[in-house]
Amino acid sequence: MKLQPDRSTIQTVTAHGPGWVAINDERIESSVVISSRGERFDWDCPTFSHLGASHFAKLAALDAELIIFGSGLRLRFPQPAWLADLMAKRVGVETMDTAAACRTYNILAAEGRHVVAALVIEAVV
Repeated sequence: MKLQPDRSTIQTVTAHGPGWVAINDERIESSVVISSRGERFDWDCPTFSHLGASHFAKLAALDAELIIFGSGLRLRFPQPAWLADLMAKRVGVETMDTAAACRTYNILAAEGRHVVAALVIEAVV
């Protein structure tokens, strides 16, 4: 018995690996933000160490139910001060490594939730 739909109308992460993700089969090799409502934009942070409050303030403007933050190749948590704008809007933030964030985003987006994935894609050398 097939349990998934043949075609999805939402943006999904169709594949991922070290240093890249594929969104609807388009390979992306830099940090990116995607939304279950169709927004997609480059996220100017090539590594976790480049992140700051302004990166997360941009996410607050999307009015999502939940932000899934993919912190790169390993799990790292944002500083609480970076999340002030999101907390003021009562938007939840879940932090995980980018691979787990991709999988979680797909599940929540498929459920019809207004979810945003903010994914740090770190170059692999």
